[in-house]
Amino acid sequence: MARQHQLSRIEWVADSCRLLNAIAEEFSRTKPFQGLTIGTAIHLEPKTVALLMTLRKGGANLVATGNLNSTQPATVEYLKRHGIAVIGEQSTDARVHRGFIDTLLDRQPDLLLDNGADLFARVAERPYKNLLGGTEETTSGRRRLAPMREAIALPILVINDSPIKQFAENRHAVGQSLFESYMRFTNRSTNGKRVSVFGYGACGKGTAGCFRSAFSNVSVVDVDPVTALEAHLDGFSTPPRSDAIASADVIVTVTGFANIITAADLPMFKDGVMLINGGHFPTEIDVDGIKSAAGPKAVDTYAGDGIETLLLDDGRKIHILGRGHMANLAGPRPLGNSIESMDLGFALQARCLERVAGGKLDHTSCVVPVPADIDAQVASGYLDLNR
Repeated sequence: MARQHQLSRIEWVADSCRLLNAIAEEFSRTKPFQGLTIGTAIHLEPKTVALLMTLRKGGANLVATGNLNSTQPATVEYLKRHGIAVIGEQSTDARVHRGFIDTLLDRQPDLLLDNGADLFARVAERPYKNLLGGTEETTSGRRRLAPMREAIALPILVINDSPIKQFAENRHAVGQSLFESYMRFTNRSTNGKRVSVFGYGACGKGTAGCFRSAFSNVSVVDVDPVTALEAHLDGFSTPPRSDAIASADVIVTVTGFANIITAADLPMFKDGVMLINGGHFPTEIDVDGIKSAAGPKAVDTYAGDGIETLLLDDGRKIHILGRGHMANLAGPRPLGNSIESMDLGFALQARCLERVAGGKLDHTSCVVPVPADIDAQVASGYLDLNR
């Protein structure tokens, strides 16, 4: 009789991250992080486990905390059970989250793996001597850190500036996972729906494309006229902002900037509009401002589904998904991006941290893209495994 094992999603993800597994096998021999502590502030979900275990194979001591609202209790339990220090738990309170960041930095890790610049922005205010540098995952984080280069003056490699990250994760995976998240939240059809996508960077391209493939009528809004022209030539409607809002059944923000949809837009919202954010920070849709200005006569919360419905005095309903947090890691069954895309992105993380740990980079590499030779190494490794 065949053996039967009951395994978790964490084990499914670990088995599926073929590139990270290959790097982990190499790191177990080369030990690039021997004697070093790596502090991480990144979504604590199953795919992150694969990355952290890879770093540990390389000899690293690890101390981890999460991002706002995305920490998954089962992941925390798994990491602690396997001897990795975890600070904090799931929280939507920014002040509580800042406390987790400070507690992690009190341990003075040698390397930092950042996601949204929560760690390095704090380092700019309270530096410490043994820090070698590290990585930043996101566009949002790069924007925060660019003005702080002189204050930090350490090598920080920006994963999101890799072409691999842009097309594999941002364009292909974010669009797919946001579409899937909309379906998991609502279980409502996309056929014939009017969807307005705010932002036409790599994430916006993927999002717009996925909704169009699901037979939605997709409009794109971008403040850069050249980018808006690209969306137009890609076959998307590019109406004025007010028209895009007023006609939308679904509004998706993927810009990396705050206050894209605000209380000022309330009069334009269509009855039954869905508001969903795919950006890293929960500020692209000003949920609190909208609620305050709307003065709804009632707020319906659907337990377990992550949906809030504002009932307005004029009879309209506004549905907010995941309280404006990054939808693919909020709400019911928050799976995040595809395993393959994160295998590639986290392989970039592992290789970039290896490069910083080697001590050959200096302050001139502060907030710069992934070196081209690392991009080539990761791409070749993935192709060798998947051809």
